[in-house]
Amino acid sequence: MGDALNAGYRYLEVKCLGCETHQTVALDIVRRPKWTPVHELERYMRCKDCSRRSGHPFKRSHLVALRTNKISAMNPPSVWWPGER
Repeated sequence: MGDALNAGYRYLEVKCLGCETHQTVALDIVRRPKWTPVHELERYMRCKDCSRRSGHPFKRSHLVALRTNKISAMNPPSVWWPGER
């Protein structure tokens, strides 16, 4: 995580497998030690919308990309697989 922050990647893009939404998580507010590998964060990611619907923490998310900026109209989500948007 520390290496990603030092390289200018401030956000982690995550895709929920339940509702297919892409979200960004700010790496500088994640409550883990800076030496934690980015791929280990995947097991802690939860989709708020799917968790509310199912009534328990919904943990089926995948890491998509490290990003320098948040998802917006000017900066669309990353392509996860070829041809997907």
